[in-house]
Amino acid sequence: MKTFTHINATSIADAGAKLTQYGSSAKLIAGGTDLIRLLKTRCLPDASLPQYIINLKTITPTLDYIKVDGTTLKIGALTRLHDIAFSTTVLGSWSSLSQAARVVSSWPIRQMGTIGGNICCQKQCWYYRSTWNKFQCVLNGGTGCPAVAGNHRYESVFGPTNGCYSVNPNDISPVLLALSATIVTNKGSYTADKFFDGFKITNLGAGEFVTEIDIPTPAAGSKQAFVKASERRAVDFASANCAILVTPGTGTITAARIVLGAVATVPYLSAEAATALIGKSISADTAAAAGAAAVSKASPISALNKYKVAMASGLVQRALLS
Repeated sequence: MKTFTHINATSIADAGAKLTQYGSSAKLIAGGTDLIRLLKTRCLPDASLPQYIINLKTITPTLDYIKVDGTTLKIGALTRLHDIAFSTTVLGSWSSLSQAARVVSSWPIRQMGTIGGNICCQKQCWYYRSTWNKFQCVLNGGTGCPAVAGNHRYESVFGPTNGCYSVNPNDISPVLLALSATIVTNKGSYTADKFFDGFKITNLGAGEFVTEIDIPTPAAGSKQAFVKASERRAVDFASANCAILVTPGTGTITAARIVLGAVATVPYLSAEAATALIGKSISADTAAAAGAAAVSKASPISALNKYKVAMASGLVQRALLS
């Protein structure tokens, strides 16, 4: 039986130092809703299992906050999803983030899960997550993607990254990209489009972890929304989701950010959908055109996951017309 050494962090600097010291043999834990499940299933090769668990909950007061600084919303990485979902501050100008937080998994998970943990959540592919590492895929140190020849109904319709077709499964991530968020770490910061990686999930370096999320205030008159489709209405990862920010929300559109989630290895920002909207007003016809444009570059593995193309297109239309 694998045992782990539990270490309490005393500060942000201490957590970073310990993470650097122990390197790949250490994992961080905050809410723990994904990490504990990952460790219980033993889906990783023994050599990849951590020896040290660095507890961030001991520095929660430092990283648990929702506040506005000037025109920027600042959320500490250890802020619970439940608090984000019902924050009057978030609901004021960043309502799509609240919408996304409300549909992450179940109420007990949202009471424990943090925004920092959610955007760093590991892939959910059932081949990668198979108990005792039954399928040695490219993501956990093996070769190839068994989903291609197997059951790939949840996998990417926008191609692989490093041979892996597993999608980015998170609900919060597309919203951060749509709202042009900045992800702050103990070592620097990333714009949302540079933070996510289709193979590693994030581009965090050695000894680096998320400390804060910064989101600018959308322009006056903007329209934002988040919508999600899943096999079960609750307690489920998305089959597809969509976050939008359209400026202005009424009248002629001058800018648009349309982001699809759970259909590609990273949150997918569609330039084609934006082009279909700019210079027009929102209507059923323009929403349908934007939906079609958003998936114009899709290339499903087979008919088994082709439904995601129509689903994603429909979600773009639903978000725009909501």
